[in-house]
Amino acid sequence: MRYIQNTPEDRRLMLDAAGVREFKDLIREIPEGLLLKEPLSLPPALSEMDLMAELKEIAALNADASEYACFMGGGAYDHFIPSAVRSITSRSEFATSYTPYQAEASQGTLQAAFEYQSMVCELTGMGAANASMYDGASAMAEAALMAQRLTKRREVAVSRAAHPNYRQALKTYMRGVKSPVVEIPCDAVSGTTDMQALVQDIGADTAAVIIQYPNFFGCIEDLKTAAQTAHEKGALLVAAIDPVALGILKSPGELGADIVVGEGQGLGKSMSFGGPYLGIFACREDFIRQMPGRIVGETKDRRGNRGYVLTLQTREQHIKRERATSNICTNEALVALTAAVYLSLMGGRGLREAASLCLQKSHYALDELKKKGIKPAFNAPFFKEFAVSVKDIKTLNKRLLKSNIIGGLDLGDYYPELSGRMLIAVTEKRTRAEIDRLVSSF
Repeated sequence: MRYIQNTPEDRRLMLDAAGVREFKDLIREIPEGLLLKEPLSLPPALSEMDLMAELKEIAALNADASEYACFMGGGAYDHFIPSAVRSITSRSEFATSYTPYQAEASQGTLQAAFEYQSMVCELTGMGAANASMYDGASAMAEAALMAQRLTKRREVAVSRAAHPNYRQALKTYMRGVKSPVVEIPCDAVSGTTDMQALVQDIGADTAAVIIQYPNFFGCIEDLKTAAQTAHEKGALLVAAIDPVALGILKSPGELGADIVVGEGQGLGKSMSFGGPYLGIFACREDFIRQMPGRIVGETKDRRGNRGYVLTLQTREQHIKRERATSNICTNEALVALTAAVYLSLMGGRGLREAASLCLQKSHYALDELKKKGIKPAFNAPFFKEFAVSVKDIKTLNKRLLKSNIIGGLDLGDYYPELSGRMLIAVTEKRTRAEIDRLVSSF
């Protein structure tokens, strides 16, 4: 049922089953000072019919997202989702599946995870991938912890051009293990990591160097040089990727990355008010025993039939606490399945075409803005996002909304030194007419 009532008779039955006379007996352990003294300020109860009518009125106040062209990026993107993705992932056997604690009875779930892992390895150029993490931010933090275990070092160096929210999550994790986090400055002209500062800031205790590729500003980082610099100092390189960009960019594995993490939302998942999303995690094959989360493997039974198993489960529920690499409680199985279905449908050529459209359309948008005297904030090559100088971003975004356009991100909210810079994202979904409408509003 969509609505379940709770009558006095129902409450009496539940209290009797709990062995108490009144509800307050259930919460007597809560200190008196924390208890609510006055009733909640709620409107009077409604019948189901009246309640549904009121909720529909409230819902009608929301804007219809399908009528807006979204140029907001910064970590969540309005990519095209083939209809078959939702059709497949909404099937009951996928939508209701849970953690495969009894692996032999969960072959379909395990195979889907195995296929996802295989595609992530192919996309990133890595030898091993897990069955997914919570999101891009926690995946980055877990990569730092993994690098510490592998190198026996404590310090983590992260580019200031990496996503601000990811950096905050990283600092939260590192505070728990009392590890210092060094932020590598980004070059004010190019918008990419300052490689000279990187050389100076990596020390003998640096476990990992973390670079986003492309970075938060959409600029394409020199991952190969960063990897060489990190390896010369005995540190590992962690690349935080946009998986769609890998349709046309060289894979991190080709460029020397040791661990690859990223946000997989762009692979068939709608923006959904910020989640649930998908943490991508892959690494070199010889690092596999230090990888967090679950890893699904393929094997054969005694009759020679192909089967799937949970090869590694690295949280303390499954192994001794002191040997657990992480206490991540689950993988984002349904979202990972979504990514696997999307990648299967798109194939290499489809993903390359989607990435190429992002590249072409974003460059067209910037070229048209430059014709109106709008200056780019950085000069490095970019993928689908770019920053421009705007005098009054809030006023502009209000004007854009009246034209059914969701404008760009105010970088001043994250970087005080970049006040007056707007980050604009242009995906393959944006039409020429929408881009021209955006440009005409400046």
